[in-house]
Amino acid sequence: MGIVAGLDSSPDSTRIVVCDADSGSVLRTGFAPHPLPEGSGGARPSDVDPQAWLLSLGEAAGGGLLEGVQAIGVSAQQNALIALDAQGNTVRPALVGGDKRAQVAAADLVDALGGREAWAHAVGCVPQAAQPVTKLRWLSRSEPENARRAAVLMQAHDWLVWQLLGRPVRRTTDRGGASGTGYWSAAAGAYRPDLVELALGHQAMLPEVIGPADAAGTTPEGLLISAGTGETMAAALGLGLGLGDAVVSLGASGSVMAVHPEALQDPSGMITSLADATGMHLPVVTTLNAVRTLRGAAELLGAGDLEGLSALAMKSTPGAHGLVLLPYLEGERTPSLPHTAGTLAGLRRESMKPEHFARAAFEGMLCGLADALDVLRGRGVDVRRVFLLGSAAGLPAVQAAAPALFGAQVVVVQPADYGAIGAARQAAWALGVSQGTLDARTPPGWQGAVAAQVLDPGDELAVGQAVRQQFVAVREQTHPGAFRV
Repeated sequence: MGIVAGLDSSPDSTRIVVCDADSGSVLRTGFAPHPLPEGSGGARPSDVDPQAWLLSLGEAAGGGLLEGVQAIGVSAQQNALIALDAQGNTVRPALVGGDKRAQVAAADLVDALGGREAWAHAVGCVPQAAQPVTKLRWLSRSEPENARRAAVLMQAHDWLVWQLLGRPVRRTTDRGGASGTGYWSAAAGAYRPDLVELALGHQAMLPEVIGPADAAGTTPEGLLISAGTGETMAAALGLGLGLGDAVVSLGASGSVMAVHPEALQDPSGMITSLADATGMHLPVVTTLNAVRTLRGAAELLGAGDLEGLSALAMKSTPGAHGLVLLPYLEGERTPSLPHTAGTLAGLRRESMKPEHFARAAFEGMLCGLADALDVLRGRGVDVRRVFLLGSAAGLPAVQAAAPALFGAQVVVVQPADYGAIGAARQAAWALGVSQGTLDARTPPGWQGAVAAQVLDPGDELAVGQAVRQQFVAVREQTHPGAFRV
């Protein structure tokens, strides 16, 4: 079919991959950081002028990178809220990231609709500070004049697609991006305008949700622009996830997501029911404490870095001589313990050695993520294979413990720009459908993630499950009834 491009606009930068439309082979790449505003001191602000995303896009695409490209897909950071006035101008800088200013607004919204279960039934998730619906509530309470001027609501990938197409009257999004707003139901496949009004104080125009293989439009030069999607959904498409696959992402916080044929409603609020970029669903469970647990342990032990902490942990044995760390250092979301602290249990004279604490830190982090996997399994999600992402995935202590603790095959993938690759795959799909060479129900059969290592639980499964039981016993004793699958 030719060549296509995928553009991933993350919170920090723009990455572009140009791929062969048939095989998915990456032909060339581009990168540029988003420019920082003057006086930022190098820190990324919570309020961002969306023009910064266009500037880095132009820089990343420089040098003829897009020459010969026939279609472009756009992936972008989730949870960014861009409010436009009736003339299409931004009423204020975009609200991005996990904006702590909106925490009170999230609690207000939960109460306003009648509780967590009411939200889970309405849109498949309970409002969190990062979500656009919560940012709307914050806007209406903190900047009422800007709220009154807000006539159109968009997310980052919606806005970028709209700009690439020359700001047409028609504004579009995809079901993946829409499912993260807090005012679109993945189960019903429809917006809840009443929730927009509940949050903002009045109705606003929302982008049309188009199908996974649909084109958002074509530029005057004939370049097809696909629907676009959020980073999470684009990464899943780039990885080539299917039924039975889950992804465990190790950042400062952690997340677990899996492909599922149905939208899940979870009244506990632990599951965020997202739609994916193919017509399926991506239930996500988040933990607040992943690599931040390891960094804290490394600092406490003077291990230097995560590699040093891993080497120390490998001197211990599974179960860390009875030490159990509940790694709830920032409170926790799974289970819902927002105001708690971490717990170290099982201290005995023989266990009071640096290597055992190091091992307990790795096991505590992974057991917390195994809890998140159990939330999905408890709702009928099939998990046979786990893709492990993040820089910590390469640590020997993680790889030694994860398969047995997760109870599944673990695939450590080669580093790649999976969000951008997923966006390019979407572009190839839309291009193929427009040319009549691909089915709108099936994305192009690209290779997907390349495994760096495949790790099976093997004979260690029983040992891993004993470590899990030890962790669960301490969790239940310390926080009885907090965790319910």
